[in-house]
Amino acid sequence: MDKSFVMSHPMCLIENQEENKLVINQQAVAILQGITEPVIVVAIVGKYRTGKSYLMNKLAGENNGFALGSTVESKTKGIWMWCVPHPRKPGHTLVLLDTEGLGDVEKGDSNNDTWIFSLAVLLSSTLVYNSVGTIDQDSMEKLYYVQELAERIKLKAKTADDDDDDDDDDDDETAEFKRISPSFIWCVRDFTLKMEHKGKEITEDEYLQNALKLRRGNKSSKLHAYNLLRECITEFFHSHKCFVFERPASTADLECLEELPESKLEPKFVEQTHKFCDYVFENSQTKTLPGRNCVTGRMLGNLAVTYVESIRSGSVPCMENAVLALAQIENTAAIQEALSVYEAEMKQAEGTFPTDTEEEFFQKQTQCEKMAMKVFMERSFKDDKREYQGQLMGGLYQKNTEYARRNEEASIHKCEDLLKVLSASLEKGINDGDFCKPGGYKEFLEEKQKITDTYNNSPGKGIKAIMVLQLFLQVKNTIEVSILKADECLTEGQKDKEEQRIQREALERKLQEEMDAVKQMEKDKKEKERFFEKQVEMLKEKMKEEHEKYREETQWLIDEKTKEIEQLRKDGFDTKAERLQEQVQDLERQNIVSNSSSEWLTQGVCAIAEVASLVLPGIVGKTLGLVPGLLKH
Repeated sequence: MDKSFVMSHPMCLIENQEENKLVINQQAVAILQGITEPVIVVAIVGKYRTGKSYLMNKLAGENNGFALGSTVESKTKGIWMWCVPHPRKPGHTLVLLDTEGLGDVEKGDSNNDTWIFSLAVLLSSTLVYNSVGTIDQDSMEKLYYVQELAERIKLKAKTADDDDDDDDDDDDETAEFKRISPSFIWCVRDFTLKMEHKGKEITEDEYLQNALKLRRGNKSSKLHAYNLLRECITEFFHSHKCFVFERPASTADLECLEELPESKLEPKFVEQTHKFCDYVFENSQTKTLPGRNCVTGRMLGNLAVTYVESIRSGSVPCMENAVLALAQIENTAAIQEALSVYEAEMKQAEGTFPTDTEEEFFQKQTQCEKMAMKVFMERSFKDDKREYQGQLMGGLYQKNTEYARRNEEASIHKCEDLLKVLSASLEKGINDGDFCKPGGYKEFLEEKQKITDTYNNSPGKGIKAIMVLQLFLQVKNTIEVSILKADECLTEGQKDKEEQRIQREALERKLQEEMDAVKQMEKDKKEKERFFEKQVEMLKEKMKEEHEKYREETQWLIDEKTKEIEQLRKDGFDTKAERLQEQVQDLERQNIVSNSSSEWLTQGVCAIAEVASLVLPGIVGKTLGLVPGLLKH
């Protein structure tokens, strides 16, 4: 984590202002914008005055920070954030979100509570639910916000064609919800019961699993309500974990809990708190988007802004829309970052201009392109149409052209300066008329040849050395002919022969220039094709990596749902198990089709080929012809 963004204390991320209006705190977002590391986001929710803030302070490694409060008044308003370096995972930032207590009677708005809960779910990778007493029907009912998640969060944007399939869409969303949902930890505070079930000792996790079991019986609204909440918790979240905590201290001491050293707390409570923190540090995962794209602090800040703006506008936060909006921000920034890296590297290389050969220049250019593309590929995502990669290609091509021009200009200037020094004596002789005498033509030729030989033997002239020399000699043609005609030592026949030689050499130079121009066009074409092929190779690597991540995520989802099916069948809920089995079969079919076909790769390469034909002048239509070979390779 960037040291300039280390937070010494928490800050409000989402303010809950008058009339329960949610407002994003731009100062907190600015802090997140400075965090380029992946983030592990732990959010805690629960009824107010149940000790949520104490646990979050412990995760931050502090005794105080998040306000604990010592009265019946809820201290935390909105969602507060504390970013700290992760204690166990270098290169990761731990983002702690402490939420406003649910069920605050002074607020009197359960709708606001639901949005706070929904935002905690959307932003976190681990959701901690904090309650007091036991896990019974009453504590379950206080978690009714889970039932509204399907209504408060949409995974996919609705189109006009979706109106007739609302029920199917809801089922599909429920099936996919685990792709984006956090893991779930239930913390039970002030727990006084024995950890037993039917006379047998059980673990904390078994205690939670028993509480989440569905009941069988006659269909009734009461039974439906009982099972619905448990189904939602099971289907929406994963890695269900439970921790129970004894009362930390006496009632009097609770009023100053944050000031008490651990030696003054109940030893069992201290042990349970350490156990909870260790589990969170070791098992909480990096926040990801669908496809297992890791979220950085910068991305988390943009997501928070998008979700809050959506809620304020009166609409339901949509994951797909949020990801697309985030992709636009990140991909645009990825282009600028990549171009900046290329510019910085090429500016250093410019200090070595002119290069001796074009190959030397291309090698340096290719190295800088690779660095720029690596930066872009690491940051960009959801660029399905390859429009952003196309923009980068156009930007890099323009910069390539500009630096190639600078390399050529450096060569031209160096060669012209060299010729100016070498030809100083010749120019003086011409101006003084030293060659306008008998035998002057021979002296002129000897001086010119001396200049040419010294010039050709001088190192470091660059790639325009021949061209500059040819131009120099061409300019001297008229003077050479004049000196030739004025030389009385030469016969007319000798003069005619020399003049023909001068004309022949001039014609040869012109033909050579034309041939060089054709060769340069061919080099430019091959350079563009090389540039395009490098782009395709890096794209293929990225697409394969993304495809493998998605395949692994889908297999993980299959495994999660298979566990649910086994439990449902064990408990006698065969109909529900069959419904989940159909979802599993659909997911398995997706994986089979995806693994047996490379259509996804073909589409990506064809997309970048079409974009390349627009941004790389001179190879319109040719890129598509290169696709089969590139795919085969």
